[in-house]
Amino acid sequence: MPLPFSLKSLKPLLLSSAFILLAGCQSLNSTTELRGTGDLGVVVERATGSLAVVDTSKREIFNRVEGLGDLSHASVKFSRDARYAFVFGRDGGLSKVDLLTSKITERVIQSGNSIGGAISQDGNYVAVANYEPGGVKIFESKTLRLVADIPATYTDENGDIQRSKTVGLVDVPGNDFVFSLFDAGEIWTVDMTTTEPEIQRYKNTGKQPYDSLISPNGRYYIAGLFGEDGLALLDLWHPEKGVERILPDYGRGEKRLPVYKMPHLEGWAMAGDRAYFPAVGRHEVLVADTDDWSLVKRIPVHGQPVFVMSRPDERQVWVNFAHPKNDVVQVIDTRSGDVIKSLSPGKSVLHMEFTPRGENVWISARDSDHVKVYDTETFEELATLPMESPSGIFFTDRAHRIGL
Repeated sequence: MPLPFSLKSLKPLLLSSAFILLAGCQSLNSTTELRGTGDLGVVVERATGSLAVVDTSKREIFNRVEGLGDLSHASVKFSRDARYAFVFGRDGGLSKVDLLTSKITERVIQSGNSIGGAISQDGNYVAVANYEPGGVKIFESKTLRLVADIPATYTDENGDIQRSKTVGLVDVPGNDFVFSLFDAGEIWTVDMTTTEPEIQRYKNTGKQPYDSLISPNGRYYIAGLFGEDGLALLDLWHPEKGVERILPDYGRGEKRLPVYKMPHLEGWAMAGDRAYFPAVGRHEVLVADTDDWSLVKRIPVHGQPVFVMSRPDERQVWVNFAHPKNDVVQVIDTRSGDVIKSLSPGKSVLHMEFTPRGENVWISARDSDHVKVYDTETFEELATLPMESPSGIFFTDRAHRIGL
């Protein structure tokens, strides 16, 4: 049977359709830029409740996200694919932000006062540590649907049931979370591989654990103790050993100084077989041998350290300080153990973040309303980015690192 049309008559129609399709593609490409997220990050603008989305390759602001609530002590984690940022606000808000569209995709107010969070090894769960009410809540990362509510209850010295503020929440291998109870002096682990979260409690870990760190390989969970000298260590490869006390000379120390801002142990530094800790109430960085966690050196520094952070190649350790000496950043050479450089990035330096391979460092100066970028070899200032009261800086390479 002959066709009702010829191939010759069909050709103009096909060409016309192709031109329409091509025009549509050109229109799409003119408004949408395809890109990865590996060189993106966010800077918390605490005064305005917003995030500045930044491009670390171009050293510029990519976009802004507003409406994130109280970000006075905010932290950020990233999804497994590094596209989404989970923002933990001080007002109990948990927000999921799409970095590419710079929009909030999900948001819940999950408590009255929260202090940080973590994302599980498989990327399926987001956990939040809460001051009020004390405990940890765990959500599905895709939808922010609540899947577990873990109240941090303990029995006080009078036999009454109380709830503790939770701090130092980190993710560890095995889809587990670990956190500390400030008021109870306990460390808890939560296993999310079971049908119901399985909790293991470690009691009598020390007085007032205020923050914690996890070693880069996920083995050691170390809680700083504000109420007494020393730190509490849990070896997650051998949890049957329980919690042991290390660095008995660490803490407020013999000479007690006012503590204007608590050190952040999550910003500790590992370099070779040495660990670098900020000393509470001292103008020192403490160096420990990671084989036996003995104290091997005290490094005098400009003020009371807050963050002590290792450059990715472990050749340098960068330190910022608490009020009133918080306009300076110092650099320690890990080979000599000496301070080799002092910089003045601005007023009230709050945070530092290295680019993934460590060639640059970004430093926020809250009261100067800017972030400065430095070359970590030459210490040359490369850029100044105006921002509203910037504090925490978080780059997407954290998505692939344990505990960050």
